[in-house]
Amino acid sequence: MRDKRATRRVAAFGSAGVLVTATLIAGAVAVPTASADSRHGQDREARGAAIAAAKAEKAGIDWQDCPADWGLEKPIQCGYVTVPLDYAKPFGKQIKLAVDRIGNTGTKEERQGALIYNPGGPGGSGLRFPRRVITKAPVWANTAKAYDFVGFDPRGVGHSAPISCADPQEFVKAPKMDPVPDSEADKLAQRGLAREYAEGCYERSGEMLPHMTTPNTARDLDVIRAALGEKKLNYLGVSYGTYLGAVYGTLFPGHVRRMVVDSVVNPSREKIWYEANLDQDIAFEGRWKDWQDWVAANDAVFHLGATRAEVQAKWLQLRAAAKKSPIGGVVGPAELLSFFTGAPYYDSSWIPVATVFSKYFAGDTQALVDAAAPDLSDTAGNIASENGNAVYTAVECTDAKWPTSWKKWDRDNTKLHQNYPFLTWSNAWMNLPCATWPVKQQTPVNVKTGRGLPGVLIVQSERDAATPYEGAVELHQRFKGSRLITEKDAGSHGVTSLVNPCINERVDAYLLSGKLDAADATCGPHATPKP
Repeated sequence: MRDKRATRRVAAFGSAGVLVTATLIAGAVAVPTASADSRHGQDREARGAAIAAAKAEKAGIDWQDCPADWGLEKPIQCGYVTVPLDYAKPFGKQIKLAVDRIGNTGTKEERQGALIYNPGGPGGSGLRFPRRVITKAPVWANTAKAYDFVGFDPRGVGHSAPISCADPQEFVKAPKMDPVPDSEADKLAQRGLAREYAEGCYERSGEMLPHMTTPNTARDLDVIRAALGEKKLNYLGVSYGTYLGAVYGTLFPGHVRRMVVDSVVNPSREKIWYEANLDQDIAFEGRWKDWQDWVAANDAVFHLGATRAEVQAKWLQLRAAAKKSPIGGVVGPAELLSFFTGAPYYDSSWIPVATVFSKYFAGDTQALVDAAAPDLSDTAGNIASENGNAVYTAVECTDAKWPTSWKKWDRDNTKLHQNYPFLTWSNAWMNLPCATWPVKQQTPVNVKTGRGLPGVLIVQSERDAATPYEGAVELHQRFKGSRLITEKDAGSHGVTSLVNPCINERVDAYLLSGKLDAADATCGPHATPKP
């Protein structure tokens, strides 16, 4: 799911993580009784998760000031939670997960526990979540009174035993091949790159790969809950974080107190993950057109055309120029696409992307180079970028079985590209390592309502590109008692942090009092960006 790299395989993650040896805890641990069919992995893993959670509850978290290079100022505190690499072997190899927190801003009486956040990816770091309190984000002010804000780096990410699939400096080098193939030779070359990437993942991170799955991250989440001393989980998940929440709610239904999922991955087993990415290509085309309509409506500012067709013609002109001769020697079609993808993702990118686009046609090519080219001097950023992409690939490829037939990939993407050319081939190449993945691919969890699962709040914009609307409907049907808030005539990815009182007030009411509307709600759109 291309919620992966925000816009350009780039995100701010850290880069330290440690594998540590397990220590047995003294005394007995209460664990669920395995069923008669305990030879099956799920039972062993459920038992392992209970053992790990009991250990974590006893150990707690040794909170300290955050390391200086993590970019997390006081009073945010940081620590680690230890989890098994393989939950079927809870006393085997252990890894440390980085967590951080900031205390609730209200009184002791107002405090309702910890709210744990996942921003998506797979591969996104949640460590910046407590900064919403530091920066006094108004949308979160009421919730911050009641909850400690807790973030974490999921397994494999940032400071949590990070994985890698390629040399980071090589990974970001530009220009890359045009994602849209001109010939069978181009396709063959891209297939070679995808295979090489999959092999690189195994060479550099082979021990971690079999355990880089959403169910394991959900088990990690439960161990973090226990380490925090929380009896039940309060959770906010955005984008891929919604799928993590859906899997957690299925595996640990009785451990959920409040859960908000925003911009929802379709949790159907049939969609995870090959079909979900094809659906994304269609949705991106629609949101790309929405942005072009907005650019055209603001032609007095951007001078890129007064109709969608004129704006699209300018895009194709820019793309052709970059293909013929990469701009600044580094920005070809692939780099252009990575930058321009920001516009269909997030409304907050509409003005910045249109401004750079406009400057190019006004004769300023440097603005485009600055925005779209890699910065080879930013080694920390490049390590983070490569790590984020490695985790994205590892989780999606290991979570589910992918087609191994190139004919199927070729047929499906060639057909889609005819009507949805903006993202289709780029998305295909990004996911193609999954066709030759070197470790066993698993069967996705059957997401459903279990005993004790409370009402879940689902928030979704109608025209979301990264996680199409049907995903929210699917999860709503699977989680009985859930409520769906639809933001009509809108398509920004990640709705809960935008100013829209119709949504903000409902999210607050749910997190503060557990209140859900008697029926699903429809809200008007948040304000459109004004250049």
